[in-house]
Amino acid sequence: MSIEIQKILAASPTTTRGQPTQLSCDPKGERIAYASGKSIYIRDIDNPERSKQYTGHTTTTTVARFSPSGFWVASGDVSGKVRVWDAVEAVNTKGEYAIISGRINDIAWDGDSQRVIAVGDGRERFGHCFTADSGNSVGEVSGHSKVVNAVAMRQQRPFRAATVSDDGSMCFLHGAPFKFANKAGGLHKGFVMGTAFSPDGSTLVTVGADRRIQLYDGKTGEPTIQVGEGVHTGSIFAVSWAPDSKRFVTASADQTVRVWSIDTPDRCVQSWRFGDEGAVSVNDQQVGVVWPHGRQDGIILSLSLSGDLNYLPLDRPNPIKVVQGHNKSVTALGAPDDSKTLVTGSFDGRICSWDVSTGVGSIVDGQSHSNQVTAFASDGRTVYSVGWDDTLRAIDPSANIFVGGSTKLSAQPKGVAAADKHIIVALNDGIAVHDASGDRKLLSKLDTDFTPTAIAAYGPFVAVGADNNAVRIYIVESGGKLKASEITLKNSTAQISALSFSKDGKHLAAGNASGKIVVYNASGSWEVATDRWSAHTARVLCIAWNEKGTHAVSGGLDTNVHVWSLAKPGTRVKAPNAHKDGVYGVAWVEGGDKVASTGGDAALKIWSVSGLQ
Repeated sequence: MSIEIQKILAASPTTTRGQPTQLSCDPKGERIAYASGKSIYIRDIDNPERSKQYTGHTTTTTVARFSPSGFWVASGDVSGKVRVWDAVEAVNTKGEYAIISGRINDIAWDGDSQRVIAVGDGRERFGHCFTADSGNSVGEVSGHSKVVNAVAMRQQRPFRAATVSDDGSMCFLHGAPFKFANKAGGLHKGFVMGTAFSPDGSTLVTVGADRRIQLYDGKTGEPTIQVGEGVHTGSIFAVSWAPDSKRFVTASADQTVRVWSIDTPDRCVQSWRFGDEGAVSVNDQQVGVVWPHGRQDGIILSLSLSGDLNYLPLDRPNPIKVVQGHNKSVTALGAPDDSKTLVTGSFDGRICSWDVSTGVGSIVDGQSHSNQVTAFASDGRTVYSVGWDDTLRAIDPSANIFVGGSTKLSAQPKGVAAADKHIIVALNDGIAVHDASGDRKLLSKLDTDFTPTAIAAYGPFVAVGADNNAVRIYIVESGGKLKASEITLKNSTAQISALSFSKDGKHLAAGNASGKIVVYNASGSWEVATDRWSAHTARVLCIAWNEKGTHAVSGGLDTNVHVWSLAKPGTRVKAPNAHKDGVYGVAWVEGGDKVASTGGDAALKIWSVSGLQ
């Protein structure tokens, strides 16, 4: 057997309310780079399902910038480190440099792709200038008294740089080596959020929380004119220039993206508004924008606070495409029986549906969970979800919509299973059985003397992880009444953390907190079929069987994905470091020769598995 990555359906950019999110585009206008979780993603603009993931950072990432050559990316994180790495394979790291003692907010390259300026929130300094290949100092960032939010570098000689800060000022630097030249204060009345030089280097622009757009001379840093006074009604978070150096685009908390021309500074050339007309929606605030150069279609990309990437054409009033996904840890993965669709739920309650063949994801319509999605279960037609908001909900994956209302649960759910027209929910205080049809009414509830840790069901059998490292078997009787059987499986040496019946119901796999999986014969004897699946080095978080019941895939807190063989228990294949911070969901897709996984990095990955025996 072998397993290899086939497709990475990238996580959405991480966003924070009240802060800009930096987007970067390569010189050809083909790919964008952004930070999400502890990873950096490089994503194809025309085919967003194609992406590369850089996992070199050990803390939460904040910004990524392509070099002007397009061969390198510089990325920063909350610990103050900047890493320079190749933009082709996103694997080879050129260097890691400790720049400041706090969060990196922005990074800029010079026109030679040799020098880098990184700025942010430090204790001793707010930024530094260094060479990309060695980290040697080539100047200093000075003149600010508060955190620096953004930096821009002029691509032509003589080199110039500009930094903007929470102190309301713009500092202009001459280089190289870069040193303080002059400061423009008193123009902005609040935090200055973004800055950018025009591609020809003639003009500099700054935008801020005071809704002001200010232009400067690109060589001297002297203020020239104010643009669009009073048009934006919310903080302006980001700005990006068009290739012609005559127009630029701004993104604002007033839910709009606007295009401006320096030839007509008193009016907006074009605008797009997000959300319902007249309605205020926090998630529709625009916190990032980039105008890709090198393209013929003039597409602009903007980022909503919700994490949605919007494709804005210059000749239309509405986006032509919206790329959706997760930007928080994906805590659950569900797979309807068609094996062509996947449903994912994240820490913030967002649920997305994915077409496996195209890699396109979209948010499920309707009222979602308000907190972490705990688990999914499917009866073949409907997908059921439970979450930390103590509710049970139903999804029609074919229509990509929630059906019916939410069902309130009596306690926090630990897991959910579906079998024989019943939905069985493991709760903190017991096990509840709901009718799978209609309004999913409660049929019965069995209080337990333990806290369930995992649940799985097939036919009338319900397997529940108990607190004494055992698996207890229950039977669902007519009318939905749950009855305890005499069967208790005690072969685990640690707490049960994952349970899964094979599709034919002949086997039950039980994973535990120490990383071991025991498989039982569930068709009568309940004897151990194998206890040799023990390669995980941390808690097993998820298990899924293939259609034939011959192989299983598992994911664990150790970040690894394993594919196991029942006929040859000593034979396995491993996908190491599949997801940073753990693998929370696995499933077989597209006929059983591919595996899907998701986890703490908020990405969904498709793996090709060959040589199954």
